[in-house]
Amino acid sequence: MASAFNTKPAHIIEFNQDPGVVDLDPYQVDLKDFDVSNVYLFQSDKLGPWFKRLRDEAPIHYCHEANLGPYWSVTRYEDIMKVDTSPELYSSEPSITMRDPEEDFTLPMFIAMDAPKHDDQRKVVNPAVGPAALKLFEPLIRERTQGVLDAIPVGEEFDWVDTVSIELTTRMLATLFDFPYEDRRKLTRWSDLATAIPGQGLIDSEQQRREELAECLAYFTELWNQRVNSDEPGNDFISMLAHGPATKNMDPLEYLGNLMLLIVGGNDTTRNTMTASVYALDQNPAEFAKLTADQSLIPSMVSETIRWQTPLAHMRRTAAVDTELGGQQIKKGDKVIMWYWSGNRDERFFDKPDDYIIDRDKVRGHLSFGFGIHRCMGNRLAELQLKILWEEIFKRFERIEVVGEPERTLSVFVRGFTKLPVIAHPRKA
Repeated sequence: MASAFNTKPAHIIEFNQDPGVVDLDPYQVDLKDFDVSNVYLFQSDKLGPWFKRLRDEAPIHYCHEANLGPYWSVTRYEDIMKVDTSPELYSSEPSITMRDPEEDFTLPMFIAMDAPKHDDQRKVVNPAVGPAALKLFEPLIRERTQGVLDAIPVGEEFDWVDTVSIELTTRMLATLFDFPYEDRRKLTRWSDLATAIPGQGLIDSEQQRREELAECLAYFTELWNQRVNSDEPGNDFISMLAHGPATKNMDPLEYLGNLMLLIVGGNDTTRNTMTASVYALDQNPAEFAKLTADQSLIPSMVSETIRWQTPLAHMRRTAAVDTELGGQQIKKGDKVIMWYWSGNRDERFFDKPDDYIIDRDKVRGHLSFGFGIHRCMGNRLAELQLKILWEEIFKRFERIEVVGEPERTLSVFVRGFTKLPVIAHPRKA
């Protein structure tokens, strides 16, 4: 693989906006002025009424002016499904997020590619999270979960996000990459900086982001070089990429792009659902009682949490041709945003969608993993990790009590938590 990396600053995903929007009544705002791509709506968790109005009055809505340029919002379940399962009409290139790639700093990744290149690259790494791999991972996941839970300070306040959610998902990521275990928190850092907003605590500037991504590429290039010469390739992501016929000749930025896809994809969905499950069950004591009485509902609870939380709020497509959707004329090149969070709250598909109901009908019908050729390839691994976590929680604790308000990610893409103070109460003798 060639060596090259431009350190000129580039924008990745996010942007700053006016936080005052959280105090507005969306029903007092003219629909033509609607722009739901405001990070503060998501961080404050006040996005519900905005998307409900769009679903009811303008389910295919065009925003003429926004920080990242005009875009279509697709907010109903069935319309999102149409877009997600029509790659011939709606392309994943050049990006799956609202921001267009910088001309001088494009990170190609297979989720932002169309067939056949997408299919060829995805096939290379898919076995790492396939059924055979899950059978091998299950005892390891359980052992690590037991170790993390046994080490938490019972009866004392601690941060669930850092102590449990981040630690467990980072350990799993280290395994998937066969990454040096002692350096595993580097993976967390690289995942977070990919979507961080400069000046908001994690990084100070785009230049810093670019420099740290250069460090990430250098670290992984060393691992690539070690494994590309192996006569017996391993079953980890790096070995698969280094030996895969569709990936072994990637340039450095394409390697980095696929690394960031696999790191963020393997990290954010699982870790934020781990936290969301604790928060949701604390906020819904009747559902927690239901789960306590019948632990066979754990898989259903996991799916409901993934729906209710929707760890990735949206995915973008770009119209490949002039087309029509919901009576609206979409022009070739238009930016089309599938708001998964809104589709998961669509009253036309889900009964009482704002409620958290762990045994609801169609519980696996949520949109959070996407559909079609880009459906999340690691969804079964995520569900397995969450299932094992709650099986082990019930063996040790009476409940996980939330003792303070959660702190949420400042992002319109990642629906996550940065902190959740809790107390773990031990099981009664």
